[in-house]
Amino acid sequence: MVNQSTVILTAAIGGIILTLSLLILFHQNANATKGYTLRTLERERSELLLEEEVLKMQIADAQALKKLGEDPVIALMVPVRGAKYVEGEETMARSVAERIEKRE
Repeated sequence: MVNQSTVILTAAIGGIILTLSLLILFHQNANATKGYTLRTLERERSELLLEEEVLKMQIADAQALKKLGEDPVIALMVPVRGAKYVEGEETMARSVAERIEKRE
């Protein structure tokens, strides 16, 4: 009788431990799945925020060009024909760079 009750007690404790370990396993698995989903959503959010910034920049650029095109002062300007750009001596930086190269 004592031997039989010891076996039943051991089996009951083993069953409880097994049941609790399975519950913990399922709980940890659910938490890991939620964490993975959360990280995926955060990554997607970051990508969407970046895309939003790019779109805002494109909108601002388009609006700026449209505003310039519709500006009455710019519309009254005469187009330049046969423009001559400044012709002059070479820049000081270039002449200094050439002197340094000659020394070497």
